[in-house]
Amino acid sequence: MGILLKNILAVLPEGEKDVIRETDIYIEGDKIAGIGTKPEGFLPDKVIDGKDRLVIPGLINCHTHSYMSFMRNVADDLSFMDWLFGTIDPIEQQMTDEDTYWGACLAIIEMMKSGTTCFNDMQMNIHQTTRAVKESGMRAVICRGLIGSGDNEAGQIRLKQAYEERDAAKDCDRLTFMLGPHAPYTCDDAFMRIVSEEAKKNHMGIHVHLSESESEIEQIKEKYGCSPIEMADKNGLFDVPAIAAHCVQITERDMEILKAKNVSVVTNPASNMKLGNGFAPVPAMLEKGINVCLGTDGAASNNSLNLFHELSLLTLIHKGVKKTPQCISAAEGFRIATINGAKALGLSEVTGSLEIGKKADMAILNLNTPSLTPRNNLIAGLSYSANGSEVETVIIDGKVTMEERKVLTLDEELVYKKVNEIIVRMGLDKKEY
Repeated sequence: MGILLKNILAVLPEGEKDVIRETDIYIEGDKIAGIGTKPEGFLPDKVIDGKDRLVIPGLINCHTHSYMSFMRNVADDLSFMDWLFGTIDPIEQQMTDEDTYWGACLAIIEMMKSGTTCFNDMQMNIHQTTRAVKESGMRAVICRGLIGSGDNEAGQIRLKQAYEERDAAKDCDRLTFMLGPHAPYTCDDAFMRIVSEEAKKNHMGIHVHLSESESEIEQIKEKYGCSPIEMADKNGLFDVPAIAAHCVQITERDMEILKAKNVSVVTNPASNMKLGNGFAPVPAMLEKGINVCLGTDGAASNNSLNLFHELSLLTLIHKGVKKTPQCISAAEGFRIATINGAKALGLSEVTGSLEIGKKADMAILNLNTPSLTPRNNLIAGLSYSANGSEVETVIIDGKVTMEERKVLTLDEELVYKKVNEIIVRMGLDKKEY
């Protein structure tokens, strides 16, 4: 199918920065075939009028747990360990495969409606998130969360499930896979070594939670005599392309390791603040040349999967913490939410920017909105004033998945119905108005 975006404002890469130009964008099949110049023989099946519209590369959510979307607003105002082990873990133990599927569908709808076209997910019940991704048209990187001690049976079962899910999804090129050792407090050093060797053997990357809370730092220091990042490094997790989520409580030495091993760090501002864990030292990491990308974490701890909200927090909180308004500019923030995420996921040749030859993953925003009026500086507007409701159309892999804010690939009303049934069954419907 050929799609023409005609006379549209577009965020386009120009060297190490982004610029906004009015242009035509030509989509053939799943790729961007031309920008500004019509490809030979191009005949559009669909023309989208770009008047009063802005097209951006789809946002990339580099750390989330999509199944948790049905846990939104059920575990609030708790310390990190009470939140995780006192509330969330018991809910997870009740989950069925269908619960995971409907939770993932809800998450995908929320992400798509706020301009996200690719997400990096750590999940529990295999085949369900991948099923939702296939049906929705989303792009995703998936890992089965791994918990284990040494070569115990439980850890081996989870590893086997990770491979089963990867192999079952070979028919969908929008899906790629990593191994996901959950965290240093749920994976001991011996199990980390097993996972790192498996990742090397299977040419897979690693997605892990690291240095999220002070209690984690204390626990790992007492048990292993080092920081969580040092522990992960010693046990080989950084010997393959790795993504470390959070990295809130880190030292200068930790940052040196992350840079030396080319580890990408996912900052999750809302989740880190809500759980009282603090602020990741993003400005310092950027100064060291660490690839920083952006995530929401799961809806159980955020409680939103809206990456525009996260982008606004990213570009504001560090200005306040560092007491300098030059800290993380709007332009830097937008790149962190797009091309930096693609680099972290090993997809920089596939997505993350609007360039000829890349997949057609993009979101079209309506500029006739209060938040983006006047059109003084639209890059600043994307980081500081947009809230996601401006997203009108989404194209992923060359297919229109949302148009006029209606998701075309999933039945929204059915998803809402099923999720509400889940919380009633689990007794999570507190009805506190």
